[in-house]
Amino acid sequence: MSNIALEKENLKRPSGVRGKIARFFKAYGWSYFFVLPSFTVFTVFILIPVLWALVISFQNYDFAWDGTWAGFSNYVRAFTTENGVFLRAIEHTLFYTIITVTANVLIALALASLIQGRSKHWKTFFLAAYYLPAVTSVVIIAITWRWIYNSEYGLLNYLLGLVHLPAVRWLSDPNLVLGSITLSTVLTVPATGVVLFNAAMGSIPTEFYEAARIDGAGPFRRWWHITLPLIKPTTLYLVVLYTIASFEVFEKVFVMIPAGVGDSAQVIVTQIYENGFQQFRYGLASAQAFVLFLMIAAVAVVQFRVFKTDVEY
Repeated sequence: MSNIALEKENLKRPSGVRGKIARFFKAYGWSYFFVLPSFTVFTVFILIPVLWALVISFQNYDFAWDGTWAGFSNYVRAFTTENGVFLRAIEHTLFYTIITVTANVLIALALASLIQGRSKHWKTFFLAAYYLPAVTSVVIIAITWRWIYNSEYGLLNYLLGLVHLPAVRWLSDPNLVLGSITLSTVLTVPATGVVLFNAAMGSIPTEFYEAARIDGAGPFRRWWHITLPLIKPTTLYLVVLYTIASFEVFEKVFVMIPAGVGDSAQVIVTQIYENGFQQFRYGLASAQAFVLFLMIAAVAVVQFRVFKTDVEY
């Protein structure tokens, strides 16, 4: 094509930003139709409610909006009103998160390491067995643990009775209730962690282990110097995943804890639920929700800095 023809062709095309946008949608616009349904659902049911909750957190919105803006007063109320209940809820949530995340990661790592050396059939059996809690409703698990902890006819007190120990009020003693909830989570197999750790270990090239074995490294040293460093990306993912889940714990506390233990088992999400859906203080509940969001974001940033890695194999 001659230079004159090229110049004529370029003159026909739109120029500037509008031309770039037109050419972009002409080339790639059709692909956006595939993501449009999911993006619409995300926008309507997640993005808009989250943005609206952010707006409400700066408004006087107790049961009904009175038309005035509150600034940061809702955030101040969250930490200063009701005798510091929200502060205690944060303390309880942090305690629950530290214990459960540490235990879940370590237990999942240990179980996956033990499963990894088994034969294919045994590995499949154990992975399926350990993954069973992941497909079971959290409410069902909480109801089961509430029966186990029952002070009159629960399994745990029955076992204590066999060795002539007195019954314990696991869910009605304010000094024990938070520890009982935490223990129930620790004793529930971290199914996702077991499966992901096992997959990560299975993807490590066997040449690394063979070379270490030739050099005289034993099983523990191979696990410590090869397996652990190479599954660090999976460890980061699970730590962040379990941290978010622990910060957002609600169903287990709501189902297992009866009335009458005061604020001994209050966590952040139960506080948000009570303020938003029982007392209709939507502004205060939204402020507490965004405090939770900031806490999760801050912890995630720290975790990414601590566990970040450039492992490639």
